[in-house]
Order: sequence, then structure tokens, then C-alpha cells
Amino acid sequence: MEAKDYLKDISEIKNLMNKSSRFISLSGLSGILAGIYALIGAAVAYWLVINHSYGTLLLDGWVFKTCVLVLALVAFFSIATAIFLTTRKAKKNNEKVWDGTSRRLILNFLIPLITGGVYILIILAQQKYGQAGALMLIFYGLALVNASKYSIGDIRYLGFIEIILGLICALLPGYGFILWVLGFGVLHIIYGTIMYIKYDKK
Repeated sequence: MEAKDYLKDISEIKNLMNKSSRFISLSGLSGILAGIYALIGAAVAYWLVINHSYGTLLLDGWVFKTCVLVLALVAFFSIATAIFLTTRKAKKNNEKVWDGTSRRLILNFLIPLITGGVYILIILAQQKYGQAGALMLIFYGLALVNASKYSIGDIRYLGFIEIILGLICALLPGYGFILWVLGFGVLHIIYGTIMYIKYDKK
């Protein structure tokens, strides 16, 4: 009995240390919804390009600007959903939403993401948009890996896959749209489902 109690105490201490150093209230459902938003956005962009831009995307055309707006809306709704569901989950688990750990998580996530976003805007302004999809995947993957040490460790695997997809996209730019849909749409749904079953559904 004493050995079992000792192991139980160690396990509880480990859990407390993990909770104090990692923000673990991320919602798997938010990942699923982010993937759905990405698929809807991709479908709208594809329809616009095929039906109103003859299969090509010109930087100075209204179709391109509309696609950028759609992408921005996908990002906005994904972030808003993640904040709402994560806050609700944290309150349900009696955990703080905004503390030192969550601040470190957001900071480590945003540094690669903002850097990548600025770089993508620079190359788009130079009309070098062939690698934009690859760069989105790569910098997003780097952001996930960078933030994973302050959250659920599983997100680093999603980050690694996003980076690999981005590199493949760089090698095969003709498949950029498909790989973008796979990375931001399908993978988010798969990852979110796994996280929901593993952490949320009790």
C-alpha cells in the first residue's frame, strides 16, 4: 500500500507541475471548427477563381482581394472560436485563462506566425505569390512547434506535419491549393477530433 501511495503522490505532483507550466485547456472542438472554416473558405475561393477569374488569380483583380478577405474571415472566426471554446473549457475546469503560461503560449505562437505573415505580404507585394501557400503552412507549423512546450504536447506533431506539407508544397507549387486545404482544413479536423476524444470527452 505504501508503494502505491508513493506512486500516486508522485503522479499527482507531476500533474500539478504540468498544469503550472503548460496551458492545457485548448479545445479540440475549436480545431474541428477551424478545419471546417478553412474548407468552406477554400471552396468559396475556388469557386471565385474558376467562375470569375478563368482559373488564374491576378493580384490586382477583385477576385484576389475577395480571396484575401475570405482568408482573413477564416482566420478571424477560427481565432474567435478558439478563444470562446478554450475560455469555456478553462472555466469549466476551474483553470485560469490568462496567466503567465497562457501569455508565454501566445507569445511563442505569434512570433513565427507574425514573422511569416509579414514576409508573405512582402513577397505578395513583389508579385511573387507562387510560394505563398507553402510559406503559410511552414510558418504555421513552426508556430505550433514553438508554442507546444507551453501547451498540449500533441500540437507539435500537427506542427511537424504542417511543415512537411509546406516543404512538399514548395517543391510542387502546382498542388499548392490542395496541400493548403489538406493542411488547414483536413488536418485540423483530424487533429481536433483526436484532441476532443483524448482530452475533452470524459
